[in-house]
Amino acid sequence: MSRLLFKMRYVPEDEAQEVRNLLRENQLEFFETSAGNWGISLPALWLKEDGQYEIAKKILDDYQSERSTRVKQEYEQSRQRGEARTLWHSFLENPIRFIFYIALVGLVLYLSLSVFLMI
Repeated sequence: MSRLLFKMRYVPEDEAQEVRNLLRENQLEFFETSAGNWGISLPALWLKEDGQYEIAKKILDDYQSERSTRVKQEYEQSRQRGEARTLWHSFLENPIRFIFYIALVGLVLYLSLSVFLMI
């Protein structure tokens, strides 16, 4: 019987491809489900053989630990070089949209809190 191994909603494409390659390299049979036409289904990787779950889970846990360390190091290096994206970069990229979003947040806060503060 099939068993859910890896949920892929909001997973970057490079990570999804690395996981697929990792499963193939370890000769683990799997299949993939998509989010469907409306995006409400579960995009995931499923093991075909339930008996391979413990092995696959161990491989994925090791991979995710290594990836987490690698991505944190890459971010820290880009931050030290001044290349990491900040709030200021968002403002400079599109100031009108940035101001609109800030104004929208302010409006929502005002409408939400005015009831309690009797403003």
